[in-house]
Amino acid sequence: MKDFFYAIQDLFVNFLFAPFDALRALELENWWSANILSWIFIIIGIVAMVYWMLQLKKFNDNNEEDKTVTSHSYL
Repeated sequence: MKDFFYAIQDLFVNFLFAPFDALRALELENWWSANILSWIFIIIGIVAMVYWMLQLKKFNDNNEEDKTVTSHSYL
């Protein structure tokens, strides 16, 4: 049973967290290169939020949703 938990530890430490270790080593060499990944994720998040808001506006403009107070029993 002890070997099972050591195998899980080995999986996470040596394989699954390897990209984070590489990013940590890169940050010591060049701060800008390491943080470009964060900016890429921020830009992806902003684009996804703008897309979602435009989709919500499109459905709101079509009046497809029943907005009466009695439309749901819990209201």
